[in-house]
Amino acid sequence: MRAVDAKFEVEEDAAPLDMLVALFEARGWPCEATAEEISGEIQGSWAKYQLRAIWRGEDNVLQILCLPDVRISNEKQAAAQELVALANEQMWLGHFDIWSNGGVLLYRNGTLLGSDGLLGLDQAQSLVEIAVEECDRFYPAFQFVLWGDKDPRDALKSAMVDAAGEA
Repeated sequence: MRAVDAKFEVEEDAAPLDMLVALFEARGWPCEATAEEISGEIQGSWAKYQLRAIWRGEDNVLQILCLPDVRISNEKQAAAQELVALANEQMWLGHFDIWSNGGVLLYRNGTLLGSDGLLGLDQAQSLVEIAVEECDRFYPAFQFVLWGDKDPRDALKSAMVDAAGEA
């Protein structure tokens, strides 16, 4: 079962962070919100992920960050960067990145909202679902590279075989 399968009803679009807070509350996910950011935790298939949404109202951009609590040591940076590039080639929405300050792996997706700056329930659910699913899909590959010392290409192939076996 996917983390965000349950449905709830919201009658109209809302300010992006308000909609995400409502979504988190409806799912029973703990979260904290300010005027420009929401942060909470979501249990994925492999790990608990920290999900953040940052609203930039002047540009009508909502940025979703999903952090799988993976830190990359200096010794593993080259292999991890190669795996990030390989994973990103397979993604339609969002991308993985490694923060230069601390070597933290993250998924990032920026969404440009319409001129009204409102977010619908379906879009909110999709943004969260995509973030969690992409982290779940590639989490094993990062584990293989960082802790199993696998080559990034081999790690990605192994992870994709495992993921196909779960479907």
